[in-house]
Amino acid sequence: MNQEDVQKLSNAANAKITLLKNDFFKYFMRAIMAGFFIVVAMIFSNVVGNVFSGAEEPAWGKFLGALVFSIAVLLISLVGGELFTGNNLVMAFGAFDKKISWGDAAKVWVVSYIGNFVGCLILSLIFVWAGASGTADYFAGFIGNKLAIPAGQMFFRAVLCNFFVCLGVLCGIKLKSEAAKFLMIVMCISGFVVSGFEHCVANMGIFVTAGCLVPGVSIGAMVKSMIIVTLGNMAGGALLLAWPLRKMSADK
Repeated sequence: MNQEDVQKLSNAANAKITLLKNDFFKYFMRAIMAGFFIVVAMIFSNVVGNVFSGAEEPAWGKFLGALVFSIAVLLISLVGGELFTGNNLVMAFGAFDKKISWGDAAKVWVVSYIGNFVGCLILSLIFVWAGASGTADYFAGFIGNKLAIPAGQMFFRAVLCNFFVCLGVLCGIKLKSEAAKFLMIVMCISGFVVSGFEHCVANMGIFVTAGCLVPGVSIGAMVKSMIIVTLGNMAGGALLLAWPLRKMSADK
């Protein structure tokens, strides 16, 4: 990364905490909107998967579902929104660059996480109340296996997930061409989905929907999964990507 890109990321981190401090409502609404966009992608991806689940080649459902999930980060990048997982990269980079404090980074993480959950909750409930496009059986078919992933595997799937997501976010910040942003974001986001990695904000929408549609789903298991995946996502964005990016760009 050149010095201009370093400055872009640090300036982005500073702009986030400045907005949060100066206009909490505006920042929180941006976090809610990011939750909306994630659920739009979750709905799109799972409906596509459901459509192909009974086909001769169900693997196409997974592949196409991964592609369409990219709409989440595309919307956040092009329309605007505050995504917790993307903020793991941006705020950690700003803290490593000493442009913001770790306390400021934590404030942005907490508020964006809560806002993302509120957005996911609202839109997921509307999806359920709308009939969920007949996907109840589809959710029932995968939610048990998702919650049964061993804790260690779940954590490292979350680490890898946010490494991919934050690469997409980084491309959205760094690249000037809309076409280039589109291509790189789709490649990064579809990569984590098709690989079966774990994203805490996407899981918010999945768990709310599954909890409403699938009898007997364990709330405790969902909470445990959220904790593990959230920590893994933070490690993937802040430690696996932001730290080495800043170190390889260090000029002092």
